[in-house]
Amino acid sequence: MKTFKVLSLLLSYPQAEWVDELDLLESLLEEEKEQNGGAPAQLADLFQALRAETLLESEQNYVGTFDRNPSHSLHLFEHIHGESRDRGSAMVNLIEEYRKHGLDMDADELPDYVPLFLEYLSQLPGQDALNMLGEAVDVLALIGRKLKGNNSPYHTVFTVLEGMSPSAAQSLPDMPIREMEETIIQFGLSSDGTEPLMVPKPQVAYVRILESRKAAVPSDRAI
Repeated sequence: MKTFKVLSLLLSYPQAEWVDELDLLESLLEEEKEQNGGAPAQLADLFQALRAETLLESEQNYVGTFDRNPSHSLHLFEHIHGESRDRGSAMVNLIEEYRKHGLDMDADELPDYVPLFLEYLSQLPGQDALNMLGEAVDVLALIGRKLKGNNSPYHTVFTVLEGMSPSAAQSLPDMPIREMEETIIQFGLSSDGTEPLMVPKPQVAYVRILESRKAAVPSDRAI
């Protein structure tokens, strides 16, 4: 569904390539309004905010909303696994899921980054995408509630996703979230043959969590 691609862009770090095409993005949502629950109307406040701001203002707002507020993290597993061993394992499983469906990740992208997850959904057949959305809707709804509580227009993206899900979101407890740049993840088996895990600094094989701006969906991917 094109809707997932559009939502992926809206949650990505603002870039002129797509910010200058807001009319097109709205028209794509309009084409699928029967499937996306009337997304254009629900996202009206976010589109209005993006149109009213300069690109620099949009960039600053994005950084303030997501990069400087860990409770709004756009990394799904941060909200359910925190710093536990389970998070590393879940990362590897999601990477394998992407690869099975032919989605190649850039080196800077973490698999649970919401714009990347939505990019993946946009490449799946309709019902498969909705079923996968339903598996993540509890976390997506949690992020949306936190954004709404802070009066961010970005919460409307998560409202749309929650409305599209075939299953209702269940409440999740808040997971303590450490400053993301202080945490690293080691992928693959460790030296003693154990499963992927969260590891403290320093390590040779690692990926920094705080890569939101660099992990924005590449603009050369066609909608």
